[in-house]
Amino acid sequence: MLKAIRLSHQVSDGTYGSPRVYRDLRDAGETCSENRVAKLMNAAGIKARHKRRRTPGQLEATVHSIAPNLLDRQFEATAPNQKWAADFTYVWTAEGWLFVAVVLDLFSRRVVGWSMQPTMTAQLVMDALLMAVFRRGRPRAVLHHSDQGSQYTSEDFQRLLAAHGIVCSMSRRGNCWDNAAMESFFSTLKTERLSKRHYKTRDELRADVFDYIERFYNPKRRHSTLGYVSPVQFENLQCA
Repeated sequence: MLKAIRLSHQVSDGTYGSPRVYRDLRDAGETCSENRVAKLMNAAGIKARHKRRRTPGQLEATVHSIAPNLLDRQFEATAPNQKWAADFTYVWTAEGWLFVAVVLDLFSRRVVGWSMQPTMTAQLVMDALLMAVFRRGRPRAVLHHSDQGSQYTSEDFQRLLAAHGIVCSMSRRGNCWDNAAMESFFSTLKTERLSKRHYKTRDELRADVFDYIERFYNPKRRHSTLGYVSPVQFENLQCA
């Protein structure tokens, strides 16, 4: 059993604690309890990676048109493409910052769009939105929720939303809890992958973010909000 525990922990890139390891073992046919798995992991010194708390410098930007908070912290959806949450973060490399924009479907917590650029322009978030629109079959009447950053309030981004029939929602000024699902995703991304590595180039970081999202997070990572199945598995189960 300890061998199976080590394998599960290794496959998760060292990020799984006992709840997710237990479900891996159970799905593999092992007879065990979560408490037993926790004790074996503790005895063997196998631990989930803990969060590294860093506060990056604040980036000031001019705010244009503001949309009301239509999402209102209702982070659940009954079907795909009802509610999308969006945000971006930035990660340091030896070449400088790389900005990572993401669009998350709140039904399955699946990353449906992403974009990476060395500058935080409106094009950064527009590219992430366009990926989501085309990957999800150009859905209409989606609620798109973001913060009030100038990239999202820009005329170009607002025109893009309107062109695809997407309804705009924005968090209240300075209230991170209004977009808690995105805050949680970026915390997970940094904890489970980015914080343990030092990147020499932006291309190296781009490749690792791509690998995390498309190889691990979407198809494999067990999500506690989804009953410990991955976003792709959740959609397949719910939409079959």
